[in-house]
Amino acid sequence: MRQNLRITDLQRSLVDQQKVWRHIYVVEETGSTNADLLARAANGKDIDGVVLLAEYQRAGRGRHGRSWSAPPRSQIAMSVGINTSGVPSAAWGWLPLLTGVAVVDAVLEVCGITAGLKWPNDVLVGTGKLAGILAEVAAPEPVVVVGLGLNVTMTAEEAPDPVATSLAMLGVDAPDRTILAQAVLEHLATRVAAWRSAGGADAALKADYRSRSVTIGRRVRASLPGDRAVEGTAVDIDDLGRLQIDTGTEIFTVSAGDITHLRPV
Repeated sequence: MRQNLRITDLQRSLVDQQKVWRHIYVVEETGSTNADLLARAANGKDIDGVVLLAEYQRAGRGRHGRSWSAPPRSQIAMSVGINTSGVPSAAWGWLPLLTGVAVVDAVLEVCGITAGLKWPNDVLVGTGKLAGILAEVAAPEPVVVVGLGLNVTMTAEEAPDPVATSLAMLGVDAPDRTILAQAVLEHLATRVAAWRSAGGADAALKADYRSRSVTIGRRVRASLPGDRAVEGTAVDIDDLGRLQIDTGTEIFTVSAGDITHLRPV
């Protein structure tokens, strides 16, 4: 039987993270935790440091308006509000990337599973998608809402996408969503605090992202706005978190787009 998130344990775990997280809420059901935090911001509420988790998310949101859902209590569906004051807007693109690093590190710490990061917003184990990340600006305030969906106890039959995987599908016995959510928030708080202090990505974050990347070094296709596409070898992430692709004739920098990992030539 799938267990509820233990809100008391989650609140207790935030005591040492209050410089980043101020409030934590768990709701039984919602359409989208990202949409809920953005709506709060639009209504004049301060969402900096707010953590919102849902036991069941009916219409989780991905990039380009894609939607997905999973059975109740089978995921960690969570969004957080991050005030970006003092950090140049050009550096905000690192927020989904550092969130991915936090997720990878939490999964390794709690479950012993080594995952990797597909630029810009997927957490993979092999070719299976374990988690997705979406960052949205709560304009006009300098606050970014970062949401993530991490598959925990979902079965292969329940997976909304054939490429999806979960910790249970990877052999983790009875993964505890509360302990895992605590670890994600702890790692994320550390990364956000360092990002704010550095005014962007610090050297440790850049090195840690590169070491966890499964995109760098791969042949990729970047599908860009306007039905354009670029193919080549992903060679690096630049200081603004953009993907750099060596096409053979130039280094092409991608700030946004869908990335497909290609088979070696």
